[in-house]
Amino acid sequence: MSESQSDETLDEIREQKRQELASELNDGPKADEEAEENVVPAEPIHVNGAGEFQDVVSEYDVVLVDFHAEWCGPCKMIEPTVKSLAESTDAAVAKVDIDENQGLAQQYQVRGVPTLLLFSGGDPVEQIVGVKDESTLRSLIDQYL
Repeated sequence: MSESQSDETLDEIREQKRQELASELNDGPKADEEAEENVVPAEPIHVNGAGEFQDVVSEYDVVLVDFHAEWCGPCKMIEPTVKSLAESTDAAVAKVDIDENQGLAQQYQVRGVPTLLLFSGGDPVEQIVGVKDESTLRSLIDQYL
């Protein structure tokens, strides 16, 4: 192979590499943005206030909201289930302390704790009061995913 052929081959390889890199730069952010939109946190989101609540409910397609209280025994019993659902489902999970967010509790007619509200498309679609097993909650969530 002559020196000029070698230079031409290198130039072709460089040009091909430039095009590949340019393509990745142009396509990369769009793919990343789409991936970010679909990612739900793997841990419960602690919500404090109506603004944060609305942000969470509107940001994700399906959201399970756990209205709880620190002094509530059944709330502590269901906490591992809520964490597991956050880790293993495509639904976002939010936790709302009713003592710190009495307005939200009143707005969503939370009369007993734990109360779980399931939101789909920003609207409440299911309400569960009391402790339920993980498979029951998982199947309920799956209906809306």
